[in-house]
Amino acid sequence: MKLWLRSACTAFVLTVLFSLLPFQADCRDIADNTFRLHILANSDSQADQTLKLLVRDRVLCYTAALFRSAPDKESGMRAVREHLQDIANAAYDEVLLQGYDYPVRAEVTRMYFTTRYYDGYTLPPGDYDALRLSIGKAEGHNWWCVMYPSLCLSSAGERESRVREVYTEEEYSEVTDSGVQYKFKLLEWWESLQNIFR
Repeated sequence: MKLWLRSACTAFVLTVLFSLLPFQADCRDIADNTFRLHILANSDSQADQTLKLLVRDRVLCYTAALFRSAPDKESGMRAVREHLQDIANAAYDEVLLQGYDYPVRAEVTRMYFTTRYYDGYTLPPGDYDALRLSIGKAEGHNWWCVMYPSLCLSSAGERESRVREVYTEEEYSEVTDSGVQYKFKLLEWWESLQNIFR
């Protein structure tokens, strides 16, 4: 009986893991078509966390036109790279305006995000391209959003239209289906397990 139970459990685990492979490929496609904004606060103090949000507002205001007119992710990323110093300057100007003198570093990077929820959308875990802003020591809690397709500032209708343009129908269903969140968490576990053996 114990052997049968062990065999059944092993078969179940293997079935679940192998069913994740096509799902993992869909999630990689979502990550490959998404460009994110990631801002790290100087610290977790209330003042630094408030400053982070003011920097966010200033940067989103500056970059809104870059992404609203971007026909694809690569165009948006190219525009960010071309204006990277201007974006850093806008963020630093806001820091100075608020009475601080923290340095601000801006970079375009590829980084891992866990499953994230944003205003009706759930983004799967994975490696994403991102504009990362580090304020001061960058030791505080972060803030993130999606710059392409434009989810940070868009109205709900504009957001849905933009997301439908960028993601396939299946990918759109995955990022808007609240029931898929458990699969994203399972995928996080699977990817962390894979990283152990790399």
